[in-house]
Amino acid sequence: MPSIRPDPVLLLMLMLMLPAMLPLGGCAPMAVMGTAMGARVVHDRRPAQTVLDDEVIETRAMILFFQHQDIAGRSRIRASSFNHRVLLTGQADDPAVARRFAELISALPKVREVYNEVEIGPRAGLTQQATDAGISARANVAIGGGRGLEGFDMTRVKIITENGVVFLMGLVTPEEGDLTADVVRRLPGVNRVVKVFEYIDPPPRGAA
Repeated sequence: MPSIRPDPVLLLMLMLMLPAMLPLGGCAPMAVMGTAMGARVVHDRRPAQTVLDDEVIETRAMILFFQHQDIAGRSRIRASSFNHRVLLTGQADDPAVARRFAELISALPKVREVYNEVEIGPRAGLTQQATDAGISARANVAIGGGRGLEGFDMTRVKIITENGVVFLMGLVTPEEGDLTADVVRRLPGVNRVVKVFEYIDPPPRGAA
């Protein structure tokens, strides 16, 4: 009988989900996960299937990274997907490593664009990574606090910070994109803001 090889993407997703599932019993974990995903989709401008696609793309990218030791051993790269557009950030020893990973990502199903913003140089240490995480957290709070973004849902913006450079992804109007970037660039520790937005037409007056 031929052996059955499980899909590594599904296995990894299950492993990531398992800690949240353990404290609960029966069908409750799936219900909680479904509720969380449903609440997220309600506020997201992407179709529900696209939200799921982006999660799968990021998981597949992580698997590809660790499967290729010629890349993983010479870089620290993060892939962030939004609306099937993938942003690569982090650091690599040389441009060839970053280009090679970008080529692998571009071949993944449903990926329509890849933005290679990987820096060439030493990899960010734990202290810098913690600083970047703090900047992203403050950016989320600042956007959610209004500051000229009345009626705008901050969950529609994906924030990625590397070495003090903040990348902004999302489906936004030009005005929303400019206001969001202006709020973020004023935060302490932010060296630069890069807009990787996908622009849409403004909604009808009175619509969110």
